[in-house]
Amino acid sequence: MHPRSQNRRRERLTSRARGVAALVAVWTLFVFVPEASAQVLAPGKAPVTAQQMDDYQKKLAEYNAARQAFEDVAGPYWTSIAQKRSARNAKRSSGQAIVLEDYVLTQPPNYTGPPRPVDPSAVTTEVAPKPLPVVADFLAAAVSEFQFVPSKPESEIVFKKAYAKVAAAAGLTKDQAVRIYGFEAGGNGKYDVQAGLEVDKPGAHAISTALGYNQLLTTNSVELLAELGDQFVKRLQGRAAGMTGQKKADLDRKISILQAMIAFSKSVPDKWEAHEQLGTTPKGLAIHALNLDLDVGPLLQTQKLMNSVIFAKAKGYTRPLTAAELEMMNLTGDGNGFDIVSMSHAMRPQVPTSNFFVRSGYERNPVAIRNNVVSALLTATDKKMDTEVELPGAKDLAAAF
Repeated sequence: MHPRSQNRRRERLTSRARGVAALVAVWTLFVFVPEASAQVLAPGKAPVTAQQMDDYQKKLAEYNAARQAFEDVAGPYWTSIAQKRSARNAKRSSGQAIVLEDYVLTQPPNYTGPPRPVDPSAVTTEVAPKPLPVVADFLAAAVSEFQFVPSKPESEIVFKKAYAKVAAAAGLTKDQAVRIYGFEAGGNGKYDVQAGLEVDKPGAHAISTALGYNQLLTTNSVELLAELGDQFVKRLQGRAAGMTGQKKADLDRKISILQAMIAFSKSVPDKWEAHEQLGTTPKGLAIHALNLDLDVGPLLQTQKLMNSVIFAKAKGYTRPLTAAELEMMNLTGDGNGFDIVSMSHAMRPQVPTSNFFVRSGYERNPVAIRNNVVSALLTATDKKMDTEVELPGAKDLAAAF
């Protein structure tokens, strides 16, 4: 697999913490906290007394004062986080060494004031948020938009073997692939596992579009096609050249569909935000179904990780990435993740994890808050991996290598 043509995008701070949210992601260890459901004004208002309104106004004033005092401290803190990050990127670009003072070394302020009071004069009713698309939606979109039905493996082991073959050929180690699979897919996830649906239990619902062994978002699928889809086509064309009969006809048709999907992915500028928008469209959902295809899915899943490996090498990082380090890049984006893994081991216990997030992503990430320095975050990731690789799915993937 070859590096993507535009490494510039990979330098993004994890603006993915917003949405990748971040990072987004979707993690088995890194819990995603959904937005509160929207509220709308219900017909009519409950009668309230003047005393109730007086009490409300008093509590609101107290809340506003406490919140303003917090923002007076939090605002400058997060501004300094962004400024330090930009300065580190500039230093790296010019070949300068990063030192401890290039990071914010204090923990972010924590709001401890009263909660925002509820206006007793406003009667509201909960509106259920729009459900996220799931595998059935990706498959339906693939059929309606591109007349495409992914090639389904005969068994989970077949898909694991296909993935292991592609991953090993690309340069991923068994340890990297298996431990990241354990972390991302829960150690037992099938090739079509979606974030939030790792365990079949009543009330389970998708918490993002993250799909497969490495939990790609719809944006990832669109972006990989836009930037490296032509290489996937060449891989399939090479296989088709050695085929005859119906198998060749089927693969040729798949290649034609893949080329149409690539053309759609390239219809916008090569920017994360633009690909994110395409990922919400019916055609974008259809492209995401490629992760479920026995021929293309392993290519997409492997390339997502290989982009991080390639990025680190391009930055002069010669030591093989541990699975936990590679997972940091997978979760937070390569620029931010490399900021973490390139840090000396001596610095890791001293640098707060807040340095690698935007504020909204950090404040909604209980694991980063709890493991609030880099060494603790990497240790927690490794610990989670240690548990998950002992499960049957992870052992099956290891055997496939």
